[in-house]
Amino acid sequence: MTGSLVIAGLGPGDAALVTPEVTQALARATDVVGYIPYVRRVPARPGLTRHETDNREELDRATHALQMAEAGRHVVVVSSGDPGVFAMAAAVFEAVEAGPKAWRDLDIRVLPGITAMLAAAAHIGAPLGHDFCAINLSDNLKPQALIEKRLRLALEADFAIALYNPRSRARPDGFGHALDLMRQICAPSRVLVFARAVSTPEEEIRVARLAEASPEMADMRTVVLIGSSATRIIARDGAPFVYTPRSVPE
Repeated sequence: MTGSLVIAGLGPGDAALVTPEVTQALARATDVVGYIPYVRRVPARPGLTRHETDNREELDRATHALQMAEAGRHVVVVSSGDPGVFAMAAAVFEAVEAGPKAWRDLDIRVLPGITAMLAAAAHIGAPLGHDFCAINLSDNLKPQALIEKRLRLALEADFAIALYNPRSRARPDGFGHALDLMRQICAPSRVLVFARAVSTPEEEIRVARLAEASPEMADMRTVVLIGSSATRIIARDGAPFVYTPRSVPE
């Protein structure tokens, strides 16, 4: 087989945060496949076909990409952030496992990208400086009860937590439930960072205590960073620094 399939992360938004490795893969591609706004981040050029699909068509998108690679095309499946963090890499390998045996011999590579939680953390300091986890609040692919269980256990374990997809028009109440759960377990002083559209011209970053937080402070373009009990705020002129110390007292 002469085709190839690359699963690439386009980073959080700023073109400067797309890795050179991803840029090279896109320059070689004959086809780019992905969710509509992500595909449109790849400039049109002669010899490149862009395949735009809806957000809830991950397995169909992955299957189409694999079929084109099997036919000899050089395909790049694009995601925002990192393709292995709540994105297309897992969907492609799910399709590989369920599909024809020949797909297992395709030239398939995953190219990492800068995901939103890392970009947001870097812009505010080091809130993920100690143990942390990431939880997707969307219930499109998993039940709400599982989301709540994982969030509860992560809070009880005192992880710093990155919350992806906290709130949308279709799920206006999910982040409110998450805040209620936080208030059952965490002190009112727990630090939260709301990072919206990070690394784009629309970027907004707000630091708040749990007692001040409300559901309306997040939307689908926001990643919410929840500090651990040790996370600290350094006040200064302008935006504060937020960090979680690497050492934990015994």
